[in-house]
Amino acid sequence: MQLTFRIMDENGVHARPATALVKMAKTFENTACFAEAHGKKVKMHSVLALLSLDLESGDTITLSAEGPEEGEALQALKDVIIKERLGELYE
Repeated sequence: MQLTFRIMDENGVHARPATALVKMAKTFENTACFAEAHGKKVKMHSVLALLSLDLESGDTITLSAEGPEEGEALQALKDVIIKERLGELYE
């Protein structure tokens, strides 16, 4: 399962929203969460891993999850992106 978002924050993905996303991803212990951009895929286990994608305003990021709670994990991550005003769903 996956969702793609366009980054709308003028500062791109920076420490505060990255921390919120990683914190949420870690709550799903039996489901692996990933972020992919610019041809690079990282596991959302650390803020530095997420920041290594170097996402700027206008870039797209694809979030995916694998495991028994993948639907719930993606919905929770989507909620964080919207709440943090980081981006919008991209189709």
